[in-house]
Amino acid sequence: QVQLVESGGGLVQAGGSLRLSCGDSGRTLSYYVMGWFRQAPGKERDFVAAIRWTLGSTYYADSVKGRFTISRDNAKRTVYLQMNSLKPEDTAVYYCAAGQSSRGVLWSNYRMTPSYDYWGQGTQVTVSS
Repeated sequence: QVQLVESGGGLVQAGGSLRLSCGDSGRTLSYYVMGWFRQAPGKERDFVAAIRWTLGSTYYADSVKGRFTISRDNAKRTVYLQMNSLKPEDTAVYYCAAGQSSRGVLWSNYRMTPSYDYWGQGTQVTVSS
């Protein structure tokens, strides 16, 4: 059974940085895409960033573009989310997700949670003002 495990969350002041990591344990599968989502209290789970595993191409939500960077380490089967210039509105539980199949060429297809097959348990990121 695939388990995605996130780490790296925590409390940081506005303007600070954090790096989230997500690795898989258990069965080793090949993924087409991996993504990060976040969910603030009382809100829906929102797309943050995604990366196509083989090509390494990336896509970001407008709210984090220029501040966050998604990357992956093929050998470690780990995906990272480097978050810089953090703002209080970035406070949320951050979830890692993996999709096994292509959902088409449009990046917009990967903004949706049904495009992903596996999810991590989430890691809390809190940004104080």
